Amino acid sequence: MVETSDIRVVRCGGSKVNLTPPIISSDSRFVLCTSGDLVKVYSTRTEEWLHSLQGHTNQVTGITLNPANHLQVYSCSVDGTVKLWDFIDGILIKVQLVSGLCVSACPECFQLVSVHLPKSAEQEVEAKEMSAVSSHISKNPSCTAFGRGVRVHFFFFLVFSLKATDKKGAKNAFTCIACHPTDDCIATGHEDGKIRLWRNFIHKKEYTYSTQHWHHNAVNTLCFTPEGTHLLSGGIESVLVQWQYGADNRKEFLPRLGGSILHISASSDGQLFCTSHSDNKITVIESSFKVCGVIQGLVKGDAVLTDLMIDPRSKALVLNGKPGHLQFYSLLRDKHLYNLDIVQQEYIYEAGLDQFEVVKAAFDIKGSWLATVEERGKKSSDLEFFLKLWAFDERTQSFVLNTTITAAHTDRIISMCFSSSEETTMLVTAAEDSQFKAWCQGADDQNFWSCDFVGSYHKLNPTNCSFSADSSLLAVSFQEVITIWSPDTWEMLTTLCQPPGVIRDLCFGRLSCSKYLLGTTTKNLLCCWNLLTCELEWSTSVDVSKLQPDPFSENVAAFSYQSKHTDLFVFKPSEPRPLFTNKNVCSEKVHRAVFVPREEPLNSCDESTQWLNRSQLYFLTQNMDLLTFSTATEEDRMLSSSKQLVIDDSVAVTPFYLLLGKHRQQQQKLNTQSHPVSDKPQQTQGSLLHTPAHVLPAASVLCSMFVNSFLISNTGVQQDPLSPLRVKTLVNFPKLMKYELLYL
Repeated sequence: MVETSDIRVVRCGGSKVNLTPPIISSDSRFVLCTSGDLVKVYSTRTEEWLHSLQGHTNQVTGITLNPANHLQVYSCSVDGTVKLWDFIDGILIKVQLVSGLCVSACPECFQLVSVHLPKSAEQEVEAKEMSAVSSHISKNPSCTAFGRGVRVHFFFFLVFSLKATDKKGAKNAFTCIACHPTDDCIATGHEDGKIRLWRNFIHKKEYTYSTQHWHHNAVNTLCFTPEGTHLLSGGIESVLVQWQYGADNRKEFLPRLGGSILHISASSDGQLFCTSHSDNKITVIESSFKVCGVIQGLVKGDAVLTDLMIDPRSKALVLNGKPGHLQFYSLLRDKHLYNLDIVQQEYIYEAGLDQFEVVKAAFDIKGSWLATVEERGKKSSDLEFFLKLWAFDERTQSFVLNTTITAAHTDRIISMCFSSSEETTMLVTAAEDSQFKAWCQGADDQNFWSCDFVGSYHKLNPTNCSFSADSSLLAVSFQEVITIWSPDTWEMLTTLCQPPGVIRDLCFGRLSCSKYLLGTTTKNLLCCWNLLTCELEWSTSVDVSKLQPDPFSENVAAFSYQSKHTDLFVFKPSEPRPLFTNKNVCSEKVHRAVFVPREEPLNSCDESTQWLNRSQLYFLTQNMDLLTFSTATEEDRMLSSSKQLVIDDSVAVTPFYLLLGKHRQQQQKLNTQSHPVSDKPQQTQGSLLHTPAHVLPAASVLCSMFVNSFLISNTGVQQDPLSPLRVKTLVNFPKLMKYELLYL
């Protein structure tokens, strides 16, 4: 058994971008949002991801622009740090270590804390001064707001009271709050969809409020525009409502934005709005109420009903996304590619309404066919479901519907898989009607699908099905018995039994281990059968929540949940000794995982990392975090480089500054060697950066002086080696010019 700390769990993208409200830069060019332990920077014009601010080691819980510098942003994290970034260049400027924060015994109790950030030239500073402002506040960011005129260490608290219900049965509980930027007015949202504007709250017990109502459900978020002329509201209806301040019930609507609206943000100039949605999406909206950009993250919703799959053609991650759709997501670019509408019905955003959902999906080995199952109705008596086959269209580069089967089974489909052969394509479905069925393409020109075989075993309900690597065998588990079938003749070859327990996962070995069949049971057993001898090769007692084979190697990954954490074991079926084990990869159960092929193999010789050579393992937690295993993460390189880049926060950190700093070190070293003792004052290399811009010469003059400094004089006069912008050779001239001409 090999266990090493070189391999660690990292967030690989696809994290939630709707956890906190996004912020818009002062010039409205960038949108910043939290995503796991990163802060992502997007362009509002192209919707493209530009870069990420990497350095936190845990979930980033909030971001805000630096009021003293519009090019900087603060971020806070569960790791106990507050960090200051230059978000244009992606450079870490300062780290504030916030000590003394205690975790409450009640997980639902949150405090509002004031932290004094000390000024220091060092990059890492410990912030010790803090004070609790308020206790028992909501963890929802929309339930906390700061009004105008609020200064440091000065807080003004008000207590408003409303009856929980009125005669009409309305729910008056507070859901969100916003403060007017110029007037003494506070807006609150409520569970019954009403918005109340509170005034005269400075006078004790003399406050008044007016009510506005459009939302039919709870108001999720409120936001005043910077000038205070309008109030923006959003809820489950996925409609952005703009209320004109001071005009009763005069409003505008922007409907059909997608998932329910969770947060609303506005740029400081009022030109752009941002709405954050429950389907992990950020919509960029112009002040004229026109959508100008959509930033779509990995849609995970409340639950991932399908398995994690890899599209054989695009190598995209595929799973159920927004209701009734499959989403295709690029893991390499961490970008949403497109949605495939499976249900092909308009989704109604109403709580408690039973609607069709995509619950099963599978690709064939070449990516030419896609099978999906959609269903609605939790009870068997109300169950409706359809089996659909989709063909890949080369012209449109997408999948088009080929066959819809309305009565594939008489009860819920619980498992399906395609054959692994490239010569013939076959789909097998297993359902709770005690049958499994094989589906094949017809002989006509349309290639419609039809049932080729129906199998059963002693009227037991099947639990899983799986094809061997060469598709010569089909394994179907019926409760505690595994049946082996020949797809060519549909003859049942043998049955395999094991100690008591219903079979949960079932998979064949790959490559040199193709003669083995693996299965997990509800009695916490992992069993391996040898198909040549039809005997149990080995078994071990372990509670496996997910068994995932690697289609590109002999390796198999098993996630085991015990003692409130999940462990990972990677092994080959030919021997029960794990190649790699990682304790406590996460604190929740893992039910979804997939191996993704690498574009370039790692070629690692270390035994503990060889299982990552050909493919990378991704898994999804119950909290909808997409994680993976890595040996050398980009976060480490970025963090180490950021510590070397930043020296003094009194000067703006740009490539021009860094170049002068490096040249200054070289000149100081040369000066020490040639002039050990000198009373002549040295020139300051960063003098240009400390000089006000309005007293400097024109940029064209500085550029000419800079270019001339690289030229070697032909008069025979030796150049001054101590000149701040003098270089003795022209070798590095093109490389330096790339930065200098850009920033002068």
